[in-house]
Amino acid sequence: MGVAGLRTGRQIIDGGLFFPRMGVILLTVFGSLALALASVGLYGILAYSVNQRKREIGLRMAIGAARGAVLRLILRQGMSLVLKGVLIGFAASLLVGRALSRMLYGLSPADPLSLAAAAVALLAVALVAGYLPARWASRVDPLVALREG
Repeated sequence: MGVAGLRTGRQIIDGGLFFPRMGVILLTVFGSLALALASVGLYGILAYSVNQRKREIGLRMAIGAARGAVLRLILRQGMSLVLKGVLIGFAASLLVGRALSRMLYGLSPADPLSLAAAAVALLAVALVAGYLPARWASRVDPLVALREG
């Protein structure tokens, strides 16, 4: 007669960590969705802002502003919004991290590597999301922009 229900140490550990792993997976999925929504929202805001300022951009181009200068202007304005958001998010993450510290295995609530990676990812996504409206603004025909604006 054999022993029924034998489990290895690895199976016992995996069974005990099932719910924490599922929590981490869900947090990853929701974090990714939040990043996607933030990038779409940022693109929408910047595209709307550029469209509202079409006449101003056309005037700048008509009086001799270089395409690169217009591109930098729009990108600088968009990235300043993002930097403010990252700073506010950093402060909020420190506060929320303390509340969630029980669920963080092997990490401190203020893990510098995780916070830096999140900030860099947000800045990279924001740069891409801001580049498209900025590129459109730098290629606008001054006469068309002045007529339509």
